Amino acid sequence: MAKGAFSTLSLLFCTTDEQAMLRVQAEDDHRAFAQLVERWEEPIRRLCVRMVGDPHKGEDLKQEAFARVFAKRKDYQPTGRFSTFLWRIALNACYDELRRVKRRAESMLDEEGDEALEVFESELDDPHTEAAGNEEAELVRSALMRLPEIYRGVLVLRHYEGLKLNKIAEILEIPEGTVNSRIAEGLVRLTRMLEPKFKDQRVVRERTSPPRRQENLVL
Repeated sequence: MAKGAFSTLSLLFCTTDEQAMLRVQAEDDHRAFAQLVERWEEPIRRLCVRMVGDPHKGEDLKQEAFARVFAKRKDYQPTGRFSTFLWRIALNACYDELRRVKRRAESMLDEEGDEALEVFESELDDPHTEAAGNEEAELVRSALMRLPEIYRGVLVLRHYEGLKLNKIAEILEIPEGTVNSRIAEGLVRLTRMLEPKFKDQRVVRERTSPPRRQENLVL
């Protein structure tokens, strides 16, 4: 194996996130930054897609998140975990995008009325998502898109990314009890939205399913 290739592999597997970020912070080390992107781009992409409900915007937001990480590299605190720093920046990028879409919809509503509302809803209900093809998952995703962002964020971090409550509290810079209450409230709201939809779905399935075969009983 060439020396350069061995050095690259050594950097990739032996350097911690925090060590790599310190090199980015102190030396503008682009190779160390590329290592961080390679390690984290998929989780960050998933987060962004689930927050905005659109894989194309999610990909753009992933790129925006890493651009912000590099731009804010001097703000990174060496005593903290890089993952906390990254999740926070990525989530804020998603919040900014959601607010931009909302402002656009509100502006269009002032000018065009109900047609603008349809445009806004279509942005939140892009059918080309990871959940497409799975009817129940699509219902959940659609309901998630209608939750206020403070509930959506904690639910995505907890139930999709599997982060612990204390980690989410660090990312959001709020008490752990607040995280827990937001998760509980978010789940209650999701349940309220989903129950009638699942009920309607079951009714449709029952109406469209072929009748069960009746067996002849010998008396």
